[in-house]
Formats: sequence, C-alpha cells, structure tokens
Amino acid sequence: MKVLMISSSYPQNAEDWRVRFISDLVDALARREDIKLRLWAPPGDRPSSVMNHATDQESLWLKELMAQGGMAHVLRTKGVNGIFAAVKLLAMLRKAYLRPADADVFHVNWLQNALPLRSIKKPVVISVLGSDYGLLRLPFMVTLLRKVIKRRKCILSPNADWMVSELDKQFGDIAEIRPIPFGVRNMWFGIERKPPVQAKRKWIVVLRVTKKKIGSLFSWGEKLFNGEDELHLLGPMQEQIVIPDWVHYHGATHPAELRDVWFPQATGMITLSEHDEGRPQVMLEAMAAKLPIIASGIPAHRNMIEHQRTGWIAATREEFQAGLKWVSQDNVNIRLGIEAADWVRRTVGTWDDCAEKYFDVYQKLAGMER
Repeated sequence: MKVLMISSSYPQNAEDWRVRFISDLVDALARREDIKLRLWAPPGDRPSSVMNHATDQESLWLKELMAQGGMAHVLRTKGVNGIFAAVKLLAMLRKAYLRPADADVFHVNWLQNALPLRSIKKPVVISVLGSDYGLLRLPFMVTLLRKVIKRRKCILSPNADWMVSELDKQFGDIAEIRPIPFGVRNMWFGIERKPPVQAKRKWIVVLRVTKKKIGSLFSWGEKLFNGEDELHLLGPMQEQIVIPDWVHYHGATHPAELRDVWFPQATGMITLSEHDEGRPQVMLEAMAAKLPIIASGIPAHRNMIEHQRTGWIAATREEFQAGLKWVSQDNVNIRLGIEAADWVRRTVGTWDDCAEKYFDVYQKLAGMER
C-alpha cells in the first residue's frame, strides 16, 4: 500500500515537544511491511524507510514556520503576515499534491490541509483534530471543504468519538466518518509511580501556555497551592501571560523528561483548558502512566475522564478544591491511576493498534478492503 502523508507540523527531534503524535504515527506506519510511506512535512527525525516528498525549498520554509510556532500560532499572532503565510502554505500543498507520488491513498492531517486538493481525485483519509473545530466555525469554510471532499472517496477520521456527531452533520452525506484514536507509546504504561517522601505534593500542568489553555487555573488555584501542595507548570510560553509567583514555571518539556522526572513523582496532572481540544495526547500518556487527572468539563475531557472513576471533572473553584483533596488520598490516587490506565489500554491502545486501523482505512479507500 503506497501512502502519501501530509502534515504541516512535525517535531524536529526527540526533545521537541510539538506534535509528537505525528512522528509517533509515522513511526508506527513505517514499522509495517505492507505500507510504503512518503511524507510531506517539516524536516525532523524519521525512519529511514519513509521517503521525503517535500522539496528542499519547501523543507526550509516549513522549518522556519515551525521555528515561529507553527501555522496556528502564526495565524493567531502575526495578523496580515499570518494570512500571507497560510496562503503560501496552501500553494505549497497544491504543488505537493500535484507532484507525482505514486500513491494509492493520500493521508492528510488537519482539515485545512485538504483544501488544495480541489480537482485531484485521489482517495483521501483526513485526520481531524480538535483544533479543526475552530476552522469549521469560519465563514464559508464548511462549504469550501464540502466542495473538496465530495469530489473523491473520503474518510474523515477524528481522533475522538465525541467529534463524530458534528462531522456527520456537516459531511456525513459525502464522506464516511470513522473515528481512529491516536495511540500511546508502550513506555508510558511501564512507568512506576513512586512519589518520594516530601514535604509537599507536586501537581503538574503540561500544556502550551496560552490564555485558553490555562483557563481558570490561576484564579481557581490562588491560595490552594501555598500549603501542602505545589503547582508545577511545564510548557512553552506562546502568549504573554503573567504567571503568579506561587506557580513553579519550568518552560518547555519533552517526553523523556516527563517519563523520567515528572510523571513518577507527581501526585496528579491538572488541566483546566478552555481550548478546542480533540483528545489531548499528554493526558492519554499521563493516564497510561497511572497519573490521576483533574480536568475542566470541556467535551474532550469528559470523553476521556469518567468523574471519580478515571479522574475528576471540575466546573467550579469549589469542585476543583474538592478534587485536589480527594485525589490526594493514597488509596484514591492509586485506584484512579489503575482505572485510567485500563481505560487507555481498552479504548485507545498503542500506536501499532492505531496504524492497524489506518491500514484498514487505506485498504477500503483503495478498493482492497479485507
């Protein structure tokens, strides 16, 4: 099976925190002997068997785009220049789609990257993420996407099943909607949580630092983390936000640091995000590592966390405070972690499980369904 994968974001190396899920997916697909993968994406570490579809000029421009924070960040912060960058990206994608690739199927990550397909009739699977929901709210965007999708065999694959209803409403008459959850690397399941004997409990927050990602964290957390509990914030600063002095801010992190340092010693993870989320990968990894999570009640979080069984959902400051107290109990903490890891194994699985599901989709689109 010959597949051309398109991704406008890609991590540069193992210590790059950005879009790790794309490189994990590429690695899993590359492990399969029945898939020949060609990749159009920014430069970064990838298996030797994966062929590069980007020209040198495209690779250089994409590398510069990643250095600026990626297309979504550029659009949010660069004004008119951000719009020019988006137009240039779409033009590059159009050339990439037209360039001979000898592919049976196109695999496109993010809905907006499918816009340049237009008259090209190649079958396509589009991985839909939570950030795509912001795109769908733009004027005429659904109309433009429908024009692209209806011209070919197309399967839309959201990475969480809660997104199915809206996608089915907008595109169900012209495309199949088949959710495929992104997987989890086996290393997360193997972490042994042994919080050291310490004066204070350590709670961690791992995210891109923006107002929507932070949500109510600072207002709800004030005066709650000055006694037996400490709050440690990890992630790149993508908007200028004043971080309170009671928050221990460590800047950007990467998977090895989370695996070796933070996940083993933390009492739990906190995310009060109000951002358009699909199924946050770092939450899945924490759950696989048996690390309990206290989360806001956005659809993505409620899709992952069953209140008081696999985590805690908080809608108010009082509920947040109650969650901190409840999850801090040793017996509760251990039970939540075990239940969370079991849910990830059953519902999400590994990256090899994810690659198997995508292979089934490729076969169906290419007319070779088993």
